[in-house]
Amino acid sequence: MAAAEDFHDMIRRLRFTAIVGLVVLSSVADAARFDETKRPNILLILTDDQGYGDLGFHGNPRIRTPRIDRFARESVRMRNFCVSPVCAPTRASVMTGRYNYRTRVVDTFLGRAMMDPDETTIAEVLSTAGYRTGIFGKWHLGDNVPMRPMDQGFQRSLVLKGGGIGQPSDPPGGSDYHNPILQDDGKPRKMSGYVSDVLASAAIDFMTSADDRPFFAYVPFNCPHGPLQAPEKELAEYRKTDLSPEAFPKASPPIPKDRHQSADEIAKVYAMITNVDTNIGRMLDALASRGLAEQTIVIYLTDNGAASPRFNAGLRGYKGTVYDGGIHVPCYIRWPGHFEAGRVVDRMAAHIDLFPTLVEAAGVALPSGLKLDGRSLLPLLSGDRAIAWPDRTLYFQWHRGDVPEAGRAFAARSDRFKLLRHESPPGAKEKPKLELYDLQDDPGEEHNIADDHPEVVRRMYEEYLAWFRDVSSTRGFDPPRIDVGTSKEDPTVLTRQDWRGPHSGWTANDLGYWEIRVARGGTYDLRMRLTARSFPTVVHLALGGEERTVKLDAGATECAFEGVTWREGPARLEAWVEGNQHTAGVRDVTIHRR
Repeated sequence: MAAAEDFHDMIRRLRFTAIVGLVVLSSVADAARFDETKRPNILLILTDDQGYGDLGFHGNPRIRTPRIDRFARESVRMRNFCVSPVCAPTRASVMTGRYNYRTRVVDTFLGRAMMDPDETTIAEVLSTAGYRTGIFGKWHLGDNVPMRPMDQGFQRSLVLKGGGIGQPSDPPGGSDYHNPILQDDGKPRKMSGYVSDVLASAAIDFMTSADDRPFFAYVPFNCPHGPLQAPEKELAEYRKTDLSPEAFPKASPPIPKDRHQSADEIAKVYAMITNVDTNIGRMLDALASRGLAEQTIVIYLTDNGAASPRFNAGLRGYKGTVYDGGIHVPCYIRWPGHFEAGRVVDRMAAHIDLFPTLVEAAGVALPSGLKLDGRSLLPLLSGDRAIAWPDRTLYFQWHRGDVPEAGRAFAARSDRFKLLRHESPPGAKEKPKLELYDLQDDPGEEHNIADDHPEVVRRMYEEYLAWFRDVSSTRGFDPPRIDVGTSKEDPTVLTRQDWRGPHSGWTANDLGYWEIRVARGGTYDLRMRLTARSFPTVVHLALGGEERTVKLDAGATECAFEGVTWREGPARLEAWVEGNQHTAGVRDVTIHRR
């Protein structure tokens, strides 16, 4: 019988062959319109937890972002561009051109941020069309085979694990933004320098290599996501700056002083952003010095709103909310000679639109049968007035939990109206009422007009429910399985980032399990990292109905199970510690096939 690994590889190869064939046919059919030798390079920059107000260009008088501000003036600016309220869902939509609920990505942790490997990414489409593809930063769509970026179309991959440094997915000794441990083409590697500097340098090396094929460079910086570990040079400057609430323009609605982010935290966030700004400048300068600027599409956006209340350029709400402060982000797109610098596009657009936009700009055909939710923005970016652009409603939703709930914490946003229901306060027995805003007259979402327009509320809510049923029926929300025992990844490390279960979490006493697929039957050795306990413990390992145990003394931090025989196929892996009448999960599990 063929191993599961071989079967999945065969399916992927067949899918890729179909894509390649379609690309070739399309290239022949469209030869008059596109010259393959002149296909544009693409640099896609995504920052993490940078709010709309975290730019000098958006009226922030204290932050220093000269290179992004200059880039904004050189670009087409998407004035009404939206993303998901949190990071992994946004990243799934950027990579696939589809709403994240179609991809199994519903949240940011506990196995809810693993993207189904059968999704077709923009990297896969561009790679099969002859592009060099590379990612440098935060992937956040799966740490293991078959969900890593290198399994999803990226030929070069330098990434951090999980949802960011400082989380349970960190390799031992890799929890700092300075000299981080990154996954270099799938292998852990200790780097030298501040994380954003390292990522930008690697991206520059990739973009300016001697290879003359067009490139797709995806640079999703993990800054300024917490933990707030800022570079010292920039931090020292901001600690000299007045960052009190009074130093910023008055917000409307105002931020209560007891909720306003502290000056010290803002200094760290701004230092991290200014460092990113410098590195964006380095990348743009590298393109210019190599004569690549004119033939490179550069996109800059952020993955959601600011993580904490601070100056937000008049937008209401922050990360995790469906108010515009959580989902409305900057988006600047530059292509010299094709897009007019300084042009402003007011039409509603979103993360799902980048995939079809870039693929069309590259002159590459979409695979047959691939259904995208986004629409190419090329007519808007190029100022093509001959193309009709009808109004449309786009949808955004996020809340904790394994399965999304209809009508909970969602927004439906058109060019004019926005219908939303914010997340219920903890302990609330009833859902909050629906809210409706006229964004043309009220961009700060201060005046709820739902009672004045019941017909608009009814129509938009019915359309939202139809959308929810549609995206929920695509794949469902069971997590993709992690492949164990493949030749592509040895050893496999399972962390709390991707475990599941009603008692799973990130604290020392949480308990979860992993849904895996044993790709090849055989003998396995396992090593587990444990939280030290002040009492003797018993460690349990269970898979496929078979269980093993080992007794440990107080203070133990590691445990090994050797010579475990597993059969090929899907299974649930459980590993837990018992002692002193308590049960808790292990920190992580490293699995090696003999």
